[in-house]
Amino acid sequence: MKFSEQWLRSWVNPRVSSDELVARLSMRGLEVDSATPVAGAFSGVVVGEVLSTERHPDADKLRVCQVSDGVQTLQVVCGAPNVRPGLRIPFATIGAELPGGFRIKKAKLRGIESNGMLCSASELQISDENDGLLELATDAPVGADIREYLGLDDISIEIGLTPNRGDCLSIAGLARDVGAIYGEPVRTFEIAPVSAVHDETRSIEVVAPEACPRYLGRVIRNVDISRPTPVWMVERLRRSDIRSIDAVVDVTNYVMLELGQPLHAFDLKQIQGGIRVRMAEDGEQLVLLDGQKVTLRADTLVIADHGRALAIAGVMGGEHSGVASDTRDLFLESAFFDTIALAGKARSYGLHTDASHRYERGVDAQLARRAMERATALLLEIVGGEPGPIEEALTEEKLPSVAPITLRHERVEQLLGLSLPAEQIVGLLAALGLELAEQAVGVWAVEVPSHRFDINLEVDLIEEIGRLYGYDRLPVRYPQARLAPAARSESSIELSALRKTLVARGYQEAITYSFIDGKSFAQFQPDLQPLLLSNPISADMSAMRASLWPGLVKALQYNLNRQRTRVRLFEAGLRFVGQLQGGLDGLRQERVLGGLLSGARLPENWSNDRESFDFYDAKADVEALLSAAGDFASYRFVAGEHPALHPGQTARIEREGRLVGFVGSLHPRLASELGIEQSVYLFELLVPEILQGRLPQFSELSRFPEVRRDLALLVERSVSADEVLGAIREEAGEYLTDLRLFDVYQGKGIDPLSKSLAVGLTWQHPSRTLNDDEINGALQGTLDLLRDRFNATLRK
Repeated sequence: MKFSEQWLRSWVNPRVSSDELVARLSMRGLEVDSATPVAGAFSGVVVGEVLSTERHPDADKLRVCQVSDGVQTLQVVCGAPNVRPGLRIPFATIGAELPGGFRIKKAKLRGIESNGMLCSASELQISDENDGLLELATDAPVGADIREYLGLDDISIEIGLTPNRGDCLSIAGLARDVGAIYGEPVRTFEIAPVSAVHDETRSIEVVAPEACPRYLGRVIRNVDISRPTPVWMVERLRRSDIRSIDAVVDVTNYVMLELGQPLHAFDLKQIQGGIRVRMAEDGEQLVLLDGQKVTLRADTLVIADHGRALAIAGVMGGEHSGVASDTRDLFLESAFFDTIALAGKARSYGLHTDASHRYERGVDAQLARRAMERATALLLEIVGGEPGPIEEALTEEKLPSVAPITLRHERVEQLLGLSLPAEQIVGLLAALGLELAEQAVGVWAVEVPSHRFDINLEVDLIEEIGRLYGYDRLPVRYPQARLAPAARSESSIELSALRKTLVARGYQEAITYSFIDGKSFAQFQPDLQPLLLSNPISADMSAMRASLWPGLVKALQYNLNRQRTRVRLFEAGLRFVGQLQGGLDGLRQERVLGGLLSGARLPENWSNDRESFDFYDAKADVEALLSAAGDFASYRFVAGEHPALHPGQTARIEREGRLVGFVGSLHPRLASELGIEQSVYLFELLVPEILQGRLPQFSELSRFPEVRRDLALLVERSVSADEVLGAIREEAGEYLTDLRLFDVYQGKGIDPLSKSLAVGLTWQHPSRTLNDDEINGALQGTLDLLRDRFNATLRK
């Protein structure tokens, strides 16, 4: 919203400087984007009248003019294309100083003496227009100082309003706020109804009352479009960045800026029958005032007659029904359109108008008749005419309304952090036009006026109190609470500890989208049905991920495409599994920790080999994570299957029979489809499962010697080493302190269907030395169990 400071001060005039006014507006929530003078710094420029012109003898484009400054007639040479006798223009006399420090002196142009300069708007920095002299009204007083005549000692202020403050998109709304801020009276003037001098009307039929609950129209006959717009109106419009077009359009724009109600004037002779406010027919064509031809959609509200669409409601009128130079009769429109019905419609057609800007943010539902009367009175004053009665179509139950809001004094104090007297609270809100009725001590019922459509709740009222009181004056208070330190469990760890573990092992954390494309979902989880978004950001982000692996593999591809072949990435995030069957009950959000490693095991260096990561590198990293909580012995790695992993290099990770996650190599088929030519290893773990460990316990170090025995066991190839180690722990006794698998062999010297597992067993007693009989007994019992369970034998 851009406006003239002089215009605002004609409504409310606080006794403060322009700078203070601008600063106070920003501090009260009406942020000022700019405040610029409406004209440059100049002096000695008066209203001049061109008495006569003749061609310069030595220059075709120059004219020798006789110009009156109200005291004398002076000769001036001018090259402006619009200079002509009878024209009144800004005249810079000898000694005048123009913007930029340019001083006017006597001069000769092509041998002809020139005593001054006739000025354009751009030369006075009034506007950027430079297509000729600035033409003043024919009744401009010759000899008057141009600054005083045009009121150029003014500032044009532009404020950036938040979308909820549509009530301040007018001088009346701004004045109301400024008056409340400074406690100054706001100008009030009665807009008297204009008496009809004829009874002609046009029928109004509102077919879409939800989108247009109120529509008013009035016929005004015998207007004179040739009459100029008064200079005071042209200047106020210009300082609000609205160009003067003709008196009728200027009046509708002026009332919109003054009161906040958009209006539109139709050429009456172009209306067939009456007015119909309806939704457009799909594919209906309309040529707009700017010459653009649009194809309307069925969700667009239009103003139509009985034959065709005349305008897009609340956005822009049609070219064929607009006011033209030969217009004699008008149909003046003033309406209330629903904000939701118009939201986004202008942008969908590539348009943005002052009217759509206001309707999308909200217009006072009770303002249409008042604005109609104001515009009619101005039109009669400027272009004459004969008004008819106002015809109104009203669906009152569709108009917005707000029930009285209960405001509590104690709640104001609680949210703002200060205690305001009840009288001050009432005064601040009453200044905005709100009516307060006391229901009890410190409790009011607040009636919200129709122009404050952004106030619906008690907190909205408290926000207004804080804004008017001054955000900069609110006390600074820190939250106070009696907080006891939260107990920290020693049997669990934080996710941050797992992150640090992976970072210490050379990983980098990645953050990928929770949305993936349907193809990637099917590649990694072909056995699951994807959860599809009804309104995805894009086609490749249409499904909720059921694993972190698609995002991590995509990050790997990004790196490989940039010649970064050694990659270690991890991510902690949510995966979404389950099905939606009439609700969200079947959907689970699971927090998981996923990782990926690919490329060379060691960074490139003259002393490092070029071996690549293998399955056991990924398994070692997973073991480090599982060990972080101190209960690694409760986990088991079991041969498993996953559709995204290599069948022979996949392990299920279990804890007390519960699935915790997977680790393995990316399936060769999937790697080929993704164009990845090097091995990729992945893991994914359920975070809640691996955060829980066991409580650390002190164990005294034994002073007595350890006893170690090594066994080379022959078992079938299908028997896993983990099963063998588990059986040894069961039978080896309570004094077994260490058990290690230090060799696995298959090949020459043993049965091709068997393998050799070499394990080392270590015993130690806390208070004495173990003897050979105890060790041999524990060892024999272990061998018997292994023979019975796995048909294991000692390798010779």
